[in-house]
Amino acid sequence: MLDSTDIKLLAHLQTSAQSTAQELGEALNLSPSQAGRRRQRLEADGYIQRYVARLDPTKLGLAVQCFVQVHLNSHGPENAASFARLVSSRPEITSAWTMTGDADYLLRVFCHDLQELNTLLHEIILPHPAVGRVHSQIVMAQLKADSPLPV
Repeated sequence: MLDSTDIKLLAHLQTSAQSTAQELGEALNLSPSQAGRRRQRLEADGYIQRYVARLDPTKLGLAVQCFVQVHLNSHGPENAASFARLVSSRPEITSAWTMTGDADYLLRVFCHDLQELNTLLHEIILPHPAVGRVHSQIVMAQLKADSPLPV
């Protein structure tokens, strides 16, 4: 069970993950040791999964962001597992979801250029035996960056 201090701690860490116990204590009106213990408990309980650095894709030369809907022509556990392995093996695919509705999967993809995206779609994803078709949508502008969860 989370109390209001835990929620404040989680909200703070979503925007400042490198905060020290001292900084967390000041932000939450707790001693550094109390803040550190709370953080450790939230980590151990799985509320905090990991700490990561958010990188700027354009500075890394990843000029094309795309969402790809994948429609399978053949369903079944073997095909799903095989497609999941393919998705996991590709660094260009940064997120993947199974979906309700028309598409079976939604992939978030970052590529250096359109040729790299074309290669991924036509030489890697479409040839997979379970894939029937793909529908890609290239991001023109991101109106809202990935943001903290509403805690």
